[in-house]
Amino acid sequence: MKCVSTWCAAPVLFVALAGAAAAQPVTARIDATRTGQPISPLVFGGFMEPATTQVWAEMLSDRKFYYEINSKPEPAAPVGGFGRRGPRRRWLPVGGDQFVVMDSKSPYVGEWSPLIQVEAASPRGIGQTGLALRAGRAYVGRVVLSGSPGVKVDVSLIWGPNPGDRQTVSVGTLTAGYAKFPLKFTAKADTTQGRLEITGSGGGAFHIGATSLMPADNVSGFKAASVRLLKEQGIGIARWPGGNFVSAYDWRDGLGDADRRPPRRELAWNGMETNDMGIDDFMTFCRLLNAEPYIAVNTGLGDDHSAAEEVEYVNGPATSPMGKLRAANGHAAPYGVKIWGIGNEMYGPWQWGHMDVTQYPDKHNLFVRAMRKVDPAIKVIASSATPEELSWTYIENRQLGTFPEREAVSDKVPYGFGTKYDWTGALLARSADYIDYLGEHFYGYPHLAIDGPSQQFVEANDSIADRVRRMPNKVQMKFEAWEEYLKRMPSLKGKDIRFAFDEWAPRNRPVSASSPAPASSLMLNPMTNALVYHEFFRHSDMVALGVATGGMGTLALDPYGEAIGLRMEGLVMKVLHDRFAGALPVAVTGDSPQRTIKGTVWVDLPERPSGSSTYPLDVVAALSADRKKLVISVVNPTEANQECELKLGGVEAGGAARVWQLTAPAGSAPAPVVPGRGGFNGPPATMAESTLAEAPRKLTLPPASISVYEITLRAGGTQRP
Repeated sequence: MKCVSTWCAAPVLFVALAGAAAAQPVTARIDATRTGQPISPLVFGGFMEPATTQVWAEMLSDRKFYYEINSKPEPAAPVGGFGRRGPRRRWLPVGGDQFVVMDSKSPYVGEWSPLIQVEAASPRGIGQTGLALRAGRAYVGRVVLSGSPGVKVDVSLIWGPNPGDRQTVSVGTLTAGYAKFPLKFTAKADTTQGRLEITGSGGGAFHIGATSLMPADNVSGFKAASVRLLKEQGIGIARWPGGNFVSAYDWRDGLGDADRRPPRRELAWNGMETNDMGIDDFMTFCRLLNAEPYIAVNTGLGDDHSAAEEVEYVNGPATSPMGKLRAANGHAAPYGVKIWGIGNEMYGPWQWGHMDVTQYPDKHNLFVRAMRKVDPAIKVIASSATPEELSWTYIENRQLGTFPEREAVSDKVPYGFGTKYDWTGALLARSADYIDYLGEHFYGYPHLAIDGPSQQFVEANDSIADRVRRMPNKVQMKFEAWEEYLKRMPSLKGKDIRFAFDEWAPRNRPVSASSPAPASSLMLNPMTNALVYHEFFRHSDMVALGVATGGMGTLALDPYGEAIGLRMEGLVMKVLHDRFAGALPVAVTGDSPQRTIKGTVWVDLPERPSGSSTYPLDVVAALSADRKKLVISVVNPTEANQECELKLGGVEAGGAARVWQLTAPAGSAPAPVVPGRGGFNGPPATMAESTLAEAPRKLTLPPASISVYEITLRAGGTQRP
């Protein structure tokens, strides 16, 4: 069934009825003699943007004083973006604005440094409020100062209103040259409104060059609990430093002494980048997680020479010019990074340095040639986009306000292959020798569908079973596009080009803020994500890596910002990573094909529905690398219990089985759908784990659930093709 301009009504009625009561038992036939390529651990990736991310342990905002310090009211914060979301924590004068001057004549770093005029009568300086402190926890930091010898500087950590609710470190004698002074505190009470004050008394003046405060248990500058939990989650690859951010980022700003790295205006999201987390810090982070590093280079405002130097800094010998600089920064051995992204979403007019598709492939080739000249072993990811990507983003930009100033065009979606909207086609035609992976992004709106005649998103008002299908359908469209490219360009058949799905996430929102919030479920995003991974597993021969945009944002935080566990999306990644990474996917068939849902073909709907032929369930299976276990993952996206009969072929169950199950907590309320937000962000999720005495032949799947079964196989019972 194919509905190009709008959707078909008959399947929708069936889905609505299926959500109300249990359907007939579903049969899943698993043929272990038909195996695919091993599932890469790199499909379990996490995305980092901008350069200095939320895993960094710094507690102070604007620690190198990019913004002017005064008590004037701030303008309203821009809506959205990584740089500003709500009021910004800021430095305020202690003792009056007239005692703080932003001195641009002798700054320590950046454009200026605060100069404080002191008086003997009372302390003068600056302070910042809004710090989350825990009783008994130690904090360490530093302050960079210069000034008159007669100035006495105190740095205080404050956790309450009383005179005794503080600890003060008195700094030694100041000199005309900047010097670093260490800080160490232990808070005596819990608060989310802690304060750091840097004040001087006596006579004269002093400069504050930079300051820093972190929990004492930070690991190389990173939050200890976040690192531990992200490693436990199974992050196999980390993409850095963006995203839109990278198109205006100079990687050289993140080198050397962190206090000397200049704070910069962040162009993509209208914020400020501290450059505290530079390329060496990112490599440390990947080592802590045991994750593959993936570095994106700037093909927006950047140039091929800078990209080549970046590769040399990372991978060049210590005798090379950039290798010498790396060694001088404390890292003599080359990092050996293999995966490099050539730009980000360069097809989008929202991107800094965007250019026409008639020009960009040549720029891509220039970059890759220069980078491979430094290190021929690198694997490069193209900033590609199939016509469906440009189709739905055009509607999104114009209708949903993500880029409302985008110029209107008369062409109607879906855009065609071979047109100016076909960036992937243009890159494959002109840059195929300079591409290892196609860097495809996909975002989906589970509650919305694109109506062809009106060329707009509309409220879908359909079942959860349909909503969770919209994101995996995006993956299916990419593979259908690849089939089209092979028809148009037969020369591609001899090339090993695969997909790098290096940005993907659901976006849960109604059409507008005035629209009624659609009914939702705490399991909507977790089930959606599981189905995306299912599609990756089914196409393991073509999927080199996958990076979830929210992969690093799945940590549950306490009121003090401390990571205390994984949210449900994090547990989805964990259970699938732990059971499927490195496994061999096997064929799964059934008698109940997936149904066509609302949407427009080649915009938000593939020609063939994604998923296994086990509707309404979705089933994938794989053999462990040693072929001793069979793993089965089943998503039940309906509101009723479902039964699934397993028929195993090519293997024989040999004993006990283990089961991991994710369901919404009992009594939990549906997640509110808020415009511009990603849905529920609750406490740590839990995953039920149990052992069965023998492998099940029939599965009973709870409503809105993800169930993973690991079956021990009888020795010698696995048949090879």
